[in-house]
This record gives sequence, structure tokens and C-alpha cells, in this order.
Amino acid sequence: MKRFIDILLSGVALLVFSPLLVPVAIVLRLTGEGKILYRQDRVGKGGETFRLLKFATMLEDSPNIGTGLLTTRNDPRVLPVGRFLRKTKINELPQLINIFLGDMSIIGPRPQARSHVDLYPEHVKRAIYQVRPGLSGIGSIVFRDEETILTNSPKGHQRCFAEDITPYKGELELWYIANQSLWLDIQLILLTVWVVLVPASKMHMKWLQGLPEPPEELRIYV
Repeated sequence: MKRFIDILLSGVALLVFSPLLVPVAIVLRLTGEGKILYRQDRVGKGGETFRLLKFATMLEDSPNIGTGLLTTRNDPRVLPVGRFLRKTKINELPQLINIFLGDMSIIGPRPQARSHVDLYPEHVKRAIYQVRPGLSGIGSIVFRDEETILTNSPKGHQRCFAEDITPYKGELELWYIANQSLWLDIQLILLTVWVVLVPASKMHMKWLQGLPEPPEELRIYV
């Protein structure tokens, strides 16, 4: 049932958003580095690697510059048009193709690079390998402004990501996998739309029952 819904919704969304996707592609072609899509290896179901699609928002060689795979607030590697695309999450829309092809689902654990997945304990990795990664999900909702957390942390980007963000993100993904249902997916879709419109909202903490409590270091952000 979930796969059928993924195919149906992603197919319809591609048609609905096509009037937006085409102009964005043209603008990206004419600005920045002239690149439209950014492709990166991410870990999917079963621990298999797939090519995640996004609209290009950063310098082409950005993974090898500055903070690498981590992006901070006002990151100088982000292109001018890219800032708008990232803020509105329009840069994520090409992943509808990943969903249609079966690499991803509408809702699930956020797909990450292999080096980031390896920061999870083994029991968390085994759990997330059981499901398709999602365009959105509880991890994406809670850490919608991860860039600010990384920028403000006194620990530095890498330590903050490894010691604060990754452990809590793992707890959130385990919570989703243990409680996944069609109704939960619908709630997470609605919450995704809500936090895009109201980024400072913490509605998820009130709406979702039994959500793991954030550690003290992250409490003011999530």
C-alpha cells in the first residue's frame, strides 16, 4: 500500500509541480555554475547506495571545500539562487523522481551519505536499512534548521554533528520505524508543510505522542 501511494503521489506531484520545475531548471542553467541537478550517493533500503537528486544550490566542488558535507548558516558555498531554493525546500523536489523510481518514499528516515550513516550505532543502522528513506520525515522536520545548530554550536561543526545531532536523529528515526503507519505518514506530511510555512514552530512536540525528548544541547532549537 505504501509503495502504491508513493508512486501515485510522486507521479501527481511531478505533474503539478512541472510548471515550477522547468523555470527553476532554466534559471539554474543561466546562473551560478550552469548546473541544474546535483547528484550524490546516499544510503537507502538494505544499505544499498543510490543517487539522490536535488536542484544544484552550491558550488560544484562544495563537498571538497570548507565544511564538506555539512552546510552552515550563510555558507559561502551556496549560490545566490540556491539560498532561495534551500529556504523554500524547492531544491528537494527532484527527489520526487527518486520516489517514483523506488529509491525513496514520501515519508521515512532522511537519506544520508555513507560517512554520516556510519556514525549511527549498529542497531540504528539495522533499523533504518529496513525501510526506504524519505523525502521528509520526523528527522527532517525536527532538524529543518540544522545549519543554524551547526553554526551556533561551541563544539564546532563536526563534533556537534557527531555528538549531538546524530544520536538524537537516530532516536527519532527509531521512533518512526517503531510507530510507522499510514496515519503517522499523513501527520508527518502535514507537519512538513506547516514547518515550511512556519519554520520556528515546535508543533511536532505537541502533536506527536511519545516523541523522544531532545538532549539539553538541542532543546532551544528543536
